[in-house]
Amino acid sequence: MNELNVRSASDFGRARIRAFLHLVQSALSGHSYRLLSYDEVREKLRLGGPVYRGIQTVPLDKIVGSVNRYHDFDRFFAPTQTHTQERWRRVVLAWYREIGLPPVLLYKVGEVYFVVDGNHRISVARSQGQLYIDADVREAASRVPVSEPIEPEDLIRLGERVEFLERTQFDRIRPGVEIETTLLGGYDRLIEHIAVHRYFMGLKEGREIPDSEAVAHWYETLYEPVVKVIEASGVLEALDGRTNTDLYLWVMDHLHYIREQPGYDDMRPDAAAEDFVGRIKRKQG
Repeated sequence: MNELNVRSASDFGRARIRAFLHLVQSALSGHSYRLLSYDEVREKLRLGGPVYRGIQTVPLDKIVGSVNRYHDFDRFFAPTQTHTQERWRRVVLAWYREIGLPPVLLYKVGEVYFVVDGNHRISVARSQGQLYIDADVREAASRVPVSEPIEPEDLIRLGERVEFLERTQFDRIRPGVEIETTLLGGYDRLIEHIAVHRYFMGLKEGREIPDSEAVAHWYETLYEPVVKVIEASGVLEALDGRTNTDLYLWVMDHLHYIREQPGYDDMRPDAAAEDFVGRIKRKQG
């Protein structure tokens, strides 16, 4: 066995050890180090068809998943299976011999990428300390922002956000306005709020209210006034990882509670927001 063959075998062995260590770290930390499945992401986020974007230089740490090989490599593209050895070693031998390899083929979703072809090349590149790789990129449209870090459990939340947008068309009714909640079931509650708002609008005006009109009116008369109070208060800065929409949902729960008290049945949402953030500030105080 010549020197390069010995080096390729040694490199693969070290890469397999890294995969094992990543597995141990994942178990200890509770953070998943597995590659994401593109098909799972496409289904949950209801991605549009890929559009050709040409040859680009892509950061390797932005590649988070694969179309077919998500079981063969971990999130750092260390090989998790021994059956990848022969092909992996052929690629690393080409790397040592400075043989030019074609660009890998990637799907781009938001700010992250998924491998269509070139998993072994990416694995070898990362093992050799490369930071970038040339890629033939095709971009799949997503209605929600997708960026690093993204964990498998994040797909559930992102999928719920897509469902909210598809049912309400909020991103088309209010372009550029972001509504994001981290609360479990939060998007379902927003859909319910809009449905209830539409019902009472219909009773008040004596007509059938179109969905788009109900969404716009809910945003202007309920959501936006509450969020303005939240933003002006500055309380969000002390609530790590929470969003304006999270607080909106808490305020609406608070409003429901207050309106059940004698003499407060007509309290406005913005007044409930002021009372709610005041309570938070006193607790922080």
